Amino acid sequence: MHAIGAVALAVFLVVVGIAHFALPGYFRTLVPSWLPGPGLLVAVSGAAEIVIGGLILFPATRATGGWAAAALISGYVVTWLDILHTARAGSPSLLRRRPAAFAAVVVNVGYVAWALFVATGG
Repeated sequence: MHAIGAVALAVFLVVVGIAHFALPGYFRTLVPSWLPGPGLLVAVSGAAEIVIGGLILFPATRATGGWAAAALISGYVVTWLDILHTARAGSPSLLRRRPAAFAAVVVNVGYVAWALFVATGG
């Protein structure tokens, strides 16, 4: 079961990492305004997700990849907390409304737990 969860996380990270390059405009909208260089941050985080996904695919580097995924996704939790903090009911963007932003925080905390499961060998 652990290997299935690890491979699933690896595929998820690689696909999302590629999406950072295919849809950079969307991912730039998620970068908090107080962080400089949103385009660079999107590219670097996308590349990191691809590399980390690759690490998780191989049993010899799986734990390292799992810990790296947990750290990276924890940074995304901070981003979603920032979005939740600034969310408004009338926002034209669904993700900028409180219920969706709260759900995104919860989902990303779940991703961190998934990465920790992989890192620790489940």
